[in-house]
Amino acid sequence: MIDHVSVSVRDLTKAAAFYAAALAELGLTRLVEREATVGFGKEFPEFWINHRPDMVELPADNGAHIALRTRSPQQVDAFHAAAIAAGGRCDGPPGERPHDRVRYYAAFVRDADGNRIEAVTFLP
Repeated sequence: MIDHVSVSVRDLTKAAAFYAAALAELGLTRLVEREATVGFGKEFPEFWINHRPDMVELPADNGAHIALRTRSPQQVDAFHAAAIAAGGRCDGPPGERPHDRVRYYAAFVRDADGNRIEAVTFLP
């Protein structure tokens, strides 16, 4: 199951207004606002926009970010190990991370095209 997605934008203020209107139709509201990022969701942020003012053309290693929900830290660890074994590049080893939600456990890899794939679970 997908946990959240993110996209890059050049004008955060304009994009935040656009996404606030568009995502409201899906029942998502602005839940988190920081200097360079805004998160939208229902109960927790599911869709993020990130400020990239100088963005012209994204390099191959700055592609999509897709988060896949898992059932346990062991599944996160297994996902990371299998992805690395299959030729993926580590972009963050398995572990607990400070986040907007409590006890967020995740690992990150990049595929051959630079897309960032995350496995995540939430600990009790």
